Amino acid sequence: MKSSVRFRRVLAAVTLSCLSLSSIGAFASEFSQSYTAYKQAVADKDNELALKYAQQAYELGSVEFGPESLDTATLALNYASVLEEQEQKELANTFYLLALESYQSKYGDEAIEVLDPLLGAAHTSSEPKTAKSLFEDAIDIASGAENRILHAHTLSAAFATLSKTRLYNRTIRNYALDAYEIYKEELPQDSLTRVKAAYIAGSIYFVEKKNSKAIPLLNDVIQQFSVLNYTHPYELKAHAYLVELYEREGESDKSTEHCIAIGSMRPWLDDQEQMPLYRHEPKYPFSYVKRRKSGWAEVSFTVDESGFVKDPKLLDSAGGSKFSDESIKALKQWRYAPKFVDGSPIAEQSRVRIDFTIE
Repeated sequence: MKSSVRFRRVLAAVTLSCLSLSSIGAFASEFSQSYTAYKQAVADKDNELALKYAQQAYELGSVEFGPESLDTATLALNYASVLEEQEQKELANTFYLLALESYQSKYGDEAIEVLDPLLGAAHTSSEPKTAKSLFEDAIDIASGAENRILHAHTLSAAFATLSKTRLYNRTIRNYALDAYEIYKEELPQDSLTRVKAAYIAGSIYFVEKKNSKAIPLLNDVIQQFSVLNYTHPYELKAHAYLVELYEREGESDKSTEHCIAIGSMRPWLDDQEQMPLYRHEPKYPFSYVKRRKSGWAEVSFTVDESGFVKDPKLLDSAGGSKFSDESIKALKQWRYAPKFVDGSPIAEQSRVRIDFTIE
């Protein structure tokens, strides 16, 4: 499976290389040493040293070239990137904006060269509306470029940030779906970037209960990740989504395949509390709702070799017998990942407490 590199890191690498080729000979010795040490730390993936030397290189370079220099802006961009990796987003945003101002002054507001600091500033902004505006500018620039992958990367970056904010809407949702369509046309089927985009699209359709669109996408994700010699988190989540999707469709046999697959990925531990892959919510007894009664029921049961709940038995309860009845009725429809021993699924005991509360 082919790997991918985050878009902003690609452009940062380009600007870094340009700086080293065009200006390194004019640097003072101290700056040259800091800048070389920064590049080596990045190559070694030593984040602590990369942060130290990126800051040194920026401070020394700003003196060497002046605060308005494009070289200084490039050093600010490198420093911002490392700050972001270290989760120092507020400070990173300051340096992304500094670099953005210089790049826009040099190349113009709509030049492809400003895309790197523009995306960095958007991603690290603490204000969702500001981030949205910056991403929209970036998408406009990328959509006009001949490189369709660049456009898809920008759409994906915007979705990844804005989907977690209060501004999430259909437009932002479509960023992910549009990116997937581009990747599907431009990248091979086993490209990691394309597979991840398929997972995100499948997840969106899962939440929207568009089962017929979600199922083929998530099955494709599983097929591609199955060649790996380890369990990828997206593969595991895709199996879990498909358990519920097939249960929604009334296809328990297909759901069982994914329950078993998850059980083989995540073998039970003796002290592990099992989490259901599909959970049918119990009905709150209407007579108890009217009386605003709360309660709970604790039930033991067997998870069989296919992940079905068998032989539920009431252990304890509070609030009334109807809570117990509804708990057992709902639990019979739950699906779990079975326990595996020596490579084969086996039946195993478990228990759960179901709470009923009126807020």
